[in-house]
Amino acid sequence: MPGGQTVTGDKEITSGGQRKEWIYEHTGDDLARFVLGVVGADPLICFGINSSTASPNNLDPTLKRVEKYAKQNGFNGWIMLNLYSQRATDPDEMHSEIDNELHRQNLKHISKILGQRNLKLWAAWGTNIIKRDYLLGCLRDITNIAYLNECQWVMLGSSINGHPYHPLCRVKGFKLYSTPLVAFDMAGYIASLTKCATTGRSTR
Repeated sequence: MPGGQTVTGDKEITSGGQRKEWIYEHTGDDLARFVLGVVGADPLICFGINSSTASPNNLDPTLKRVEKYAKQNGFNGWIMLNLYSQRATDPDEMHSEIDNELHRQNLKHISKILGQRNLKLWAAWGTNIIKRDYLLGCLRDITNIAYLNECQWVMLGSSINGHPYHPLCRVKGFKLYSTPLVAFDMAGYIASLTKCATTGRSTR
């Protein structure tokens, strides 16, 4: 596994005259991204399924929505994390089997970000968690870290099978920026996914 590279403290002046400080952590070969966001004392932490090709000043549609939602709802920063850190614009292109070293590095970066701060963690991966069997195990490990740091899982709503809405969700009547974050029953969600994985029932 190639060594990691961290870019932290890269500042820019926004059009409103405010200073934006990026945090950006990825592998040396840039095939995986662990962290991308804007530094703040009280950031909104968003969890997706896997990393995209986005980078500072080159946000994809999902991250543009995350940034705008954080700004409009009183957060002074935002950070995008993922259940799996491999860069893939299409979740179907994720590794067929888990890269355990990549997962270990991802957990290390997540632990550093959450670090005893009692943060709100926005679950926002949609139905894509069912794309790979190993993603449930990734979520369990991340949930353990969140629990140790007394973080609170939240969501913007969920599908009929309980999957938390993705920022690009197109469900009729769903309005991203006016929808408040509400508590997400992570223990119940994992129990449901585990049961479905055991019985082979679909949770799409």
